[in-house]
Amino acid sequence: MTTGSHPTSSQPWLHQKGEVIQEFGTVKQFPVALSYDARMYSCQRLNKALADTQILYSLYKKHHWLLRGATFYQLHLLLDKHAEQQLELVDTIAERVQTLGGVAVGDPRHVAEITSIPRPPDGVEEVPAMLSRLLEAHEAILADAHDAAARTADLGDDGTNDLLVSQVIRTGELQAWFLAEHLVDTPLVRS
Repeated sequence: MTTGSHPTSSQPWLHQKGEVIQEFGTVKQFPVALSYDARMYSCQRLNKALADTQILYSLYKKHHWLLRGATFYQLHLLLDKHAEQQLELVDTIAERVQTLGGVAVGDPRHVAEITSIPRPPDGVEEVPAMLSRLLEAHEAILADAHDAAARTADLGDDGTNDLLVSQVIRTGELQAWFLAEHLVDTPLVRS
């Protein structure tokens, strides 16, 4: 049996190469009632947030795996929960970039070029240093998200503004609160 000019076969067509059909940093026209400039700006800001969020997700997983000490169990569960929430944000942000006609940053090597989150040591840090590193990453993402939300609102991109405010900022603020409370030096048994 043949389909078109090719015989039907169960052999996969391996090692295919293709042309890049849309370059990173460009936006195609989509019927979303936003100007090219608004969509381009939003995609640039969202890709920065996407890169930082992917790094934050990875930091959460790294620290989740490498925790030590008396608070291991509680923090192991908390960091995994936060990682899952960050992973949901990664998908949401990437889909927003695509919705605007852009190209979401996805390759980890490209993410590393775009992110502003500092690279942690390859080894295991003490728990307070891990938590502080996560808090610093959250603060950097939150500062950028607040600025991007205000600017996208000025450009009339309500969808991007809403995503940044209701998901990126609110999730980040809540997670930062949970982490920061673990760094309060309080007695466990007596006051």
